[in-house]
Amino acid sequence: MQTFYRILRSSPIKRAPGGILGGIASGIARQTGWRVSYVRIGMLLSFLLPFISLPLYAVLWLLLPKTDGTIALEEILKR
Repeated sequence: MQTFYRILRSSPIKRAPGGILGGIASGIARQTGWRVSYVRIGMLLSFLLPFISLPLYAVLWLLLPKTDGTIALEEILKR
């Protein structure tokens, strides 16, 4: 499992601090150089397809590391 977490931590996209719902849009915007408002609008539009976007957002929230290297799934499984 540690190898899996190490691979996740090496991801170029991190959940950024100061995000509204987990920092996923902020992290994507930071990595791509796009404005965070555009990424948030795109994510809101993607929620028109809730069977795809909501589970995908939940998976990203669980697996993408924060900028400090913590991973939500790892923290949940430690408990």
